[in-house]
Amino acid sequence: MLVGRRAEQAALEQLLARAQGGDSGVLVVRGEAGIGKSALLQHMRETAVAVGFGVQDAAGVEAEAEFAFAGLHQLCAPFLARAVELPEPQQAALGVAFGLHEGAAPDRFLVGLAVLSLLAEAGPLLCVVDDAQWLDQASAQVLAFVARRVGAERVVMVFALRDPGVTDGEAFSGLPELRLAGLGASDAQTLLATAVRAPLDDVVRDRIVAEARGNPLALLELPRGAPAVQFAGGFELPDVVSVPRRIENGFQRRANSLPADARMLLVVAAAEPTGDAALLWRAAAELGIAREAAAPAEAAGLLEFDFRVRFRHPLVRSAVYRAATPTDR
Repeated sequence: MLVGRRAEQAALEQLLARAQGGDSGVLVVRGEAGIGKSALLQHMRETAVAVGFGVQDAAGVEAEAEFAFAGLHQLCAPFLARAVELPEPQQAALGVAFGLHEGAAPDRFLVGLAVLSLLAEAGPLLCVVDDAQWLDQASAQVLAFVARRVGAERVVMVFALRDPGVTDGEAFSGLPELRLAGLGASDAQTLLATAVRAPLDDVVRDRIVAEARGNPLALLELPRGAPAVQFAGGFELPDVVSVPRRIENGFQRRANSLPADARMLLVVAAAEPTGDAALLWRAAAELGIAREAAAPAEAAGLLEFDFRVRFRHPLVRSAVYRAATPTDR
């Protein structure tokens, strides 16, 4: 159970329950960076698998924000074998959108209908789109189009959107929303106790809770690596820098402390949206980066390398990508 998120978990679980009964559902989860959107999405994935749903993920990535249909391709790639069953106009539009064959710019209405058909055939299905503020405009428009039209297909679509984001999320306007607020003081203290093993004076604990302003990631990350003596004096004044920016700055500092090849490996991972480890290592080989470069990045708690490459949090990806030089990008 996530700390302080019972009501939010119940809302997401209710979507799945309704879909089991034959109704589709859509929800846009909004909140500032670190507020717990990704943790809620992970809870929903686990719940969906437990009740027999398929789960398909996509994520907006800053490096692909200018590539039309990039985000949509992430979501639909596993279902493309079924595209041959679509009506010819939809099949042609989708084929052009995904570069499967040549043609004029596809009609987004037809692309949307094609995606709706593919997802409906795959039900019961949970579609999770994290960091939706980084989706390319074409993908955002098509996915919002599909979200407004799912009905009895047993498809649940959940979008996580960072507020305030680089876009205003206009494509998703009018869809049902769940806005995440910070944790209350009691829940914040409970979460902080899991991050700081050293005994905390009540005054110090209350100062950290105040500075984190209920942001779960801040409660977990701001004390990380701080000397025990620093707990006696607190951190920065609460209003000096926004909480998400402070967290991102902390991730950037940890990345910048790594050896050069480990830093470059992080940039490669940040630019590759699917977490395909084989693809990452092929790209790393082109740059002369040895596999040993992964060890410092993992030890710093920034990402994990396995069959998939997973960042500690989406904010790590954006922090690494933004901190990279234009040449490295």
